[in-house]
Amino acid sequence: MIFGKRKPKQGVQYVAKTSRLQIYLRVFSLFVLFFCATYVCVNWQKILEKLDNNRTISAFVLTNPTSFTRYDDIRDTIVKMGGLSGFFSQDIEVVRKQIETMTWIKSVAVRKIWPDKLSITIAEHQPIAIWNDSDFLSNDGLVFQLPMERLKNKDLPLLSGPDYQSNLVLENWYKIDANLKQKGLMLKKLAIDDRGSWLVTLDSGILLKLGRGNWQDKLERFATIYPQIEIPANKKLSYVDLRYDVGAAVGFTYQ
Repeated sequence: MIFGKRKPKQGVQYVAKTSRLQIYLRVFSLFVLFFCATYVCVNWQKILEKLDNNRTISAFVLTNPTSFTRYDDIRDTIVKMGGLSGFFSQDIEVVRKQIETMTWIKSVAVRKIWPDKLSITIAEHQPIAIWNDSDFLSNDGLVFQLPMERLKNKDLPLLSGPDYQSNLVLENWYKIDANLKQKGLMLKKLAIDDRGSWLVTLDSGILLKLGRGNWQDKLERFATIYPQIEIPANKKLSYVDLRYDVGAAVGFTYQ
């Protein structure tokens, strides 16, 4: 028997070669893409600096009125940063965090304005009490610092205690102040010590030592005995110690 030679299937070979070529091209494309992405990531800052073409951000504007923050504060903060980069290369998050190091600033929003300016919006903590004679409390009990000379209203409640007790002291200030006003008395200062003992100072300068625990009953006791206290000549009432279960101890000082 004579068998004829089978002709190679040219179409099949062509498809196989084309498929291999496509695979090679895809692998090469992925390699090039990976290389480009790596290059951009490594040199991103340099690329942005080239886009800036040596032009730096040279001005800023405060978009809202502020009570305590001045232009000089922002300028000095930027100087401490070593200045600003250009529009493309400057990281505004760095600027925001630096400005927020001023403790009276609650939050900051920074955005860029083409070609060389920053827009800065500032929200500040508003002091509602003086804390430990040198710091301040915000309305949510946060302790912060503020140059005293920038405070317009210096007639603020005087509170003191450990910083971790700031919320508790603020909360009880409102309660004790309301309680005393009902009795015709004015609260000047409220303090709590490390052991949780309360000290109340009236606007007359009288110190009430309330101790720990429930202070309501002790204030009621003070209101009862206060009119009955006999003050010696040439002296004035200095303190009333209400840390006892009943009664109180009193102290006097020379006028």
